[in-house]
Amino acid sequence: MVTIRLARHGSKKNPFYHITVADKAVKRDGRFIERVGFFNPVAKGQSEELRVDLNRVDHWLSVGAKPSEIVDKLIRRARSQAVALDTGTAEAS
Repeated sequence: MVTIRLARHGSKKNPFYHITVADKAVKRDGRFIERVGFFNPVAKGQSEELRVDLNRVDHWLSVGAKPSEIVDKLIRRARSQAVALDTGTAEAS
């Protein structure tokens, strides 16, 4: 089974997560099929907090990949940000 999940990178007390498509049996930070975005929970200033390639996520969801709970929330947030950018309005976080 294929899953879309977070892989932790970064240093101690400074996490950075890659959103990856991987086989469910592989370790959290192990081999992956494709990297589809990132999440930086400690982003400050002009740093980008979240980037998701929604086209690739839609592809993987269409072929049966299951997102983890957290990734599902991040995908929904990315979709709402994309809609806000398309309509030209700023989203209140």
